[in-house]
Amino acid sequence: MKILWLTWKDHEHPSAGGAELVNEELAKRLVIDGHEVIFLVAGFTGAPTEEARNGYKIVRVGSRWSVYWQAYKYFKKNLLGWPDLVIDEVNTIPFFFKFYAKAKGREVKNILFVHQLCREIWFYEMFFPLNFIGYLLEPIYLWSLSDRKVITISESTKNDLMRFGFKADNISIISEGIEIEPIADLASVKKFDQPTILAHGTIRAMKRTDHIIRAFEIAKEKIPNLRLVVSGAAEGSYGKKVLKMIDESKYKDSIEYMGPVSKDKKIELMQKSHLLCVASVKEGWCLVVTEAASQGAVAMVYDVDGLRDAVCGGETGVVCGVNVPGNMAENVIRILKNKEEYERLRKVGWERSKGMSFNCSYCGLVGNLSTRII
Repeated sequence: MKILWLTWKDHEHPSAGGAELVNEELAKRLVIDGHEVIFLVAGFTGAPTEEARNGYKIVRVGSRWSVYWQAYKYFKKNLLGWPDLVIDEVNTIPFFFKFYAKAKGREVKNILFVHQLCREIWFYEMFFPLNFIGYLLEPIYLWSLSDRKVITISESTKNDLMRFGFKADNISIISEGIEIEPIADLASVKKFDQPTILAHGTIRAMKRTDHIIRAFEIAKEKIPNLRLVVSGAAEGSYGKKVLKMIDESKYKDSIEYMGPVSKDKKIELMQKSHLLCVASVKEGWCLVVTEAASQGAVAMVYDVDGLRDAVCGGETGVVCGVNVPGNMAENVIRILKNKEEYERLRKVGWERSKGMSFNCSYCGLVGNLSTRII
């Protein structure tokens, strides 16, 4: 089968995250099974226009916002007779492939792949008035696509889609996977000598890293030797705000900002840290939560879409009762002072992570493509 995958960025893009990792892990497996895959994505500074990677092809056209129009033009000029299936990935904005799906007199089969909807993220990641425009238009363009079959990665996103007219029977959920192997034994991991919170991932507004810093400062009043490690690229004005916040904190000597880190360093930090805290506005799933659990860290997250799917509250980690720094701080204090509860959550989270593989994700994808879509 020939598959054209429309998504605005690939795994090498500077803004790439968990969604791009999932996409290309699935594509690798499609290629191994004999399928042809082309990703049509946005370009970025220094990137080649075309490249082959792991057996699939990446074609870069346009930029962050022009990629949608440029993808349409590229398809009409170069790929009219090529794909058997088009995957239209909705990452904030869809490519609306269904409206130009006719190629050489035939309708090209197409599906949507949705990690998460944007909704309130518009107000964190976009400036006025585009944030209001995007927020108001999103339900309209989703409704226009609500007859499509959809693949997604969480119950939260499925429920979101159903609120905008998609039928439950047309939405399939596949499991997430992680790229790192769960540790063989929890006892083999040595934690930092001081209780340590890890905040890992790109520092941008929708991630609300500032909430984690505030929660740390509140919790440190009760746990004087508490530390905070922050890793990830600081983007734009929000990133600068967070770095300034760290520098001006009365506990700045107990906060370490590491910037972007390698995969090996990420694994080391997850193994040595006691807690991973995530305060995002919304997620599709949040792979870093499952990755941290696989390395023996307990995840503490806000009660929002995606995070409540990645963490089973009270079983595999902690879901805060109220999405404010004060409540996160209360939970940090409670869990770090209750060693028995901490170890229970740590063990159950680690066990669950062992069932989260890209092979399972791929089986779900292929099963849905063959039985429900193709």
